Amino acid sequence: MRAAGSLAAAVGVAAVFTAAVLPGVAWAADEVPYAFDGGGIRVKGAASSLDARQLKAGQSYRDSIEKDGKLYYRVDLDDKQNAYVSVVAVPKAGGKPEYGDGIKVSLQDGSGSQCGTQVTLFESAYFTRPITAYAHRTIEAGSSTCQQAGAYYVLVERTSKAVSTPEDWEMEIRYVTEPGVKQTGPTELPENWPSSSPPPPAGGPQTRQGGAGFHDATSLTQGEWRTDIKPGQTLFYRVPVDWGQQLFATVELGSSPTGVTEYLSNALVLSLANPARGHVDQETVTYAGKPATLALDPLRPVAFENRYSSSRQTNPLRFAGWYYLSATLSPEVVEEYGDKPMPLTLRVNVTGTAKAGPAYDGDAGPFKVTDDDRDAAASGASGPQAGRSDSMALVAAAGIGAGTVLVVGLGVWTLAGRRRAARDAPQDGPPQFGPPTAW
Repeated sequence: MRAAGSLAAAVGVAAVFTAAVLPGVAWAADEVPYAFDGGGIRVKGAASSLDARQLKAGQSYRDSIEKDGKLYYRVDLDDKQNAYVSVVAVPKAGGKPEYGDGIKVSLQDGSGSQCGTQVTLFESAYFTRPITAYAHRTIEAGSSTCQQAGAYYVLVERTSKAVSTPEDWEMEIRYVTEPGVKQTGPTELPENWPSSSPPPPAGGPQTRQGGAGFHDATSLTQGEWRTDIKPGQTLFYRVPVDWGQQLFATVELGSSPTGVTEYLSNALVLSLANPARGHVDQETVTYAGKPATLALDPLRPVAFENRYSSSRQTNPLRFAGWYYLSATLSPEVVEEYGDKPMPLTLRVNVTGTAKAGPAYDGDAGPFKVTDDDRDAAASGASGPQAGRSDSMALVAAAGIGAGTVLVVGLGVWTLAGRRRAARDAPQDGPPQFGPPTAW
């Protein structure tokens, strides 16, 4: 009975452990199929900075913002780490944003000084889709603004026109930190850098369906990736890019199976975000029933000194890690080409030899590329899938360990029973389980 009880206890521990490390993925309750982080905590932004709710590093949050809304959140910073707060705005499907509609994220200190600001607009592609922006506090030698420890305030603003869609936008908010460096490196960017696009990746197309959000973005490595995309749908992918490497991405929308050749401007949008979910680049392409291709602008290699650049495309290329690609097909495609999925190919090149990163004063966290990241990119695992794989490996190890302990325990219990039987056996008869000399 003791052995049975030990076995039941081991199984129970494994079951509890498995349940704890395999959380589900939550989806948005509105019409847009965006996969929010299932671990996101509901929070309500404040109208005043002094009433702002504090955000914790490494945690995701959920909130919503109304038209022309302004919401404050609080982060408590030290004087050593860089801080990044990102906001993914998710409007409901069917809206018609105007030029200038978008999201603005700012980080301010207690005196109201601006530490960092980013604005992301829908621009000329007038259909709703998830967009992201971030604000940051960067520690810089010789700077006196936003360098002190204390309370800082994140201001999220929804920029709108009078005729813009009035519905609230859902938001996914995330706050992460980057450790300081033990020794500051160069701050000047090289004048010359490889800006010519590489040839298409070899190997032919491979099927890999995209995710529905940053949280479940499908991992990619260099290659040609084939999928289908529905009108109004946004597909998310992520690519590990190490220090010194460059990311090139091209997307091609295939010819229409119906033979229709109606002209649609800005039919497809391709966007790029950095590991802190800061916006990097966005491009669009028109479509007329024939193959249409668009490419991101050539971008500098990932480097620590990029953070000192005033370029809106170069500054976010400030650290290694997962870079996120998202492709959105205009819902207006339905009117001319029907509601069936259309063929899409994403071509990804990662060029350059990986270099050693800066001498961080602590764990780089998400701002590095690991062997596990490269394995996930090769297999196509999303973030949750890679996490579950690691968790199951721990569960298996724990199970093997528990099983070993259980077997040893059973052996000890059996041996103890035999010893008791041998000790209690009559002296003039044979031992019940064997000769005493066996012990």
